Amino acid sequence: MTLEIRDLQAEDKAEWAILWAGYLDYYQSPLAQSVYDATFTALLSDDPHSPGGLLALDDGRPVGLVHYLFHAHCWRPEGICYLQDLFTNPQARGQGVARALIEAVYKAADARNVSGVYWTTQDFNATARRLYDQVGVLTPFIKYVRPE
Repeated sequence: MTLEIRDLQAEDKAEWAILWAGYLDYYQSPLAQSVYDATFTALLSDDPHSPGGLLALDDGRPVGLVHYLFHAHCWRPEGICYLQDLFTNPQARGQGVARALIEAVYKAADARNVSGVYWTTQDFNATARRLYDQVGVLTPFIKYVRPE
């Protein structure tokens, strides 16, 4: 595998949409086309408050993606980075793609002098959690959300 991690580009939309659909399918979270369009537009924005997106390419073919965003934090004046979405094409799993994408987010955070990076996953996501235990620290926090 010849792996390259790079910023999303406008011409990546079709391939990005396939990868993001795979991620959303895994979490059983279908979204309207308008959300895909708005998200991709935001990922390409130069606004520092918009999310960022990276693609992992194997010999030029997209095999993974990550979305992340920076936000203010009351305990960290420099802010913090939230790694929101991480997905690797099933055929490319176990080859270091997810690790490389996480490390690329760490590098983006370092470039902004932001040391904190965090993410969430579902407790049953055992395969991903094996990697996360190597590149991160499990916290004791439990997540709550507003009822819809």
